[in-house]
Parts: sequence; structure tokens; C-alpha cells
Amino acid sequence: MKLKKNNKLKDKVLIVVAHPDDEVLGCGGYISKYKNKKIFRIIFIAEGTSCRFSKEQIKTSFNKVKEDISKRQKQSIKAIKYLGVNSYRFYNLPCGRLDQIPIIDINKIIEKEIATFKPNILFTHNSEDCNNDHRILSRSVNMSTRPNNNNSFLNRIINFEILTSSEWNFENQFSPNYFEILSKKNLKEKIKAFYFYSSEIQSKEMPRTKDGLETIAKYRGKMICEEYCEAFKIIRDTKN
Repeated sequence: MKLKKNNKLKDKVLIVVAHPDDEVLGCGGYISKYKNKKIFRIIFIAEGTSCRFSKEQIKTSFNKVKEDISKRQKQSIKAIKYLGVNSYRFYNLPCGRLDQIPIIDINKIIEKEIATFKPNILFTHNSEDCNNDHRILSRSVNMSTRPNNNNSFLNRIINFEILTSSEWNFENQFSPNYFEILSKKNLKEKIKAFYFYSSEIQSKEMPRTKDGLETIAKYRGKMICEEYCEAFKIIRDTKN
């Protein structure tokens, strides 16, 4: 039996994020656009919640902290499943305290995921984000994806921007070199997915709102004369 010429294997995309909601904010439109054309897996390194509690509160209100972490994780599962992603894992390292974890331990998580999933494309955080967990994870991905014979299938590494993190760095602002045009449907699905994270929605003057997500999509779109876009920065590309 002859194979059809157009029977091309789908790209496999690994999304490595610090916290639940970063995947939607960073590339939710991209996931919506390619959910039927690429295979996605998302890994969440930190739990995204305990940073809001002091060390003393974590000790004295452990059940409350655990409950909030579980709630956010459930919201995340709803969000990514809505976007069509069914492959994911939560590692639940302490939020806001990745600098207290030996970076080699984070590297080992990422290296294992890469070796198992064998992605062609990897998305992660920008190294200049205001959020320190984002910076650490970006550095860890950089270390974990150094070119070698064991990851030769990984062709492209891409950084995304995160509202209230990338743009809040005083210096070295996020500088995209790759844009994905989004349809109105892609943007609508991104916004709806984000709204599963009820605890992360800000007041109307703040960026993490429906208006904020629409505004940045329009702003990035204007940069290439399109209606809506998500902006990214390609760090490595050996595909072309």
C-alpha cells in the first residue's frame, strides 16, 4: 500500500511554563489555531499559588494553601482541555521560590519530558520577564536544550510574552521576531480559556482582563498590519 504524499507527521509542541495560566496567556491563540494540526503537551513546573502566602502562613494554613493549589489546577485542566490539549503534567514545585530549587533538578524534569515526548517545537518564557520564576525557567530550558544527539529532533525554541510580567520589566523589553496571525475565533477561545482561571482575572483597569487580552492582540496585529496576532521570539531555529 502506497503512502499518500500529503501524509505528513504532525509537529509535536512542548509548552514549558512556570505556572498554570501562563500557557494561555503566552500562546493560547497559537494552541487554538493549531489544535487540529499539531500535537501539544503542556508541563507546569510550579503550582502558581503558594507565593501569595508567607512561609509562616504556609505552615499554619497548610490545608488552605493546598486547597487553593488544587483549585487552580482544576481550573487549568478545564482551560487546556477547552483548547483541545489532553496531554499535560503538573510538577507543583513551590511558586515564587524556584530560586530555592537547584536548577539541575528543574533541568532534569525538562530533559526527561523532552526525551519522552520528543517535540519538534518548544515554547517557554522570555528570559527578561519581571517574574523571577519565568526567568529561571527560561534559563533552565536553555540549559536543557543544548544541542546534542539526544535532542536532534528539537528544531525550534520559542519564547512568549506574559501580560503583567514581560511588559513590566523596566529594561530589555520583549522584542518579538515572529508573529502568528489569529482569527477572531482564536482570540475568543484564548480569552474564554483564560477566564477558567477565575482567581487570576484582574479588575478592569488591569491587563489580565478580556479587554487587556484583546488590546495586546490588536497591538501585536498592528505591528504586521493584521487584526490580531500573538507575538513570539524565536531563540533557535534549525528547521529551515
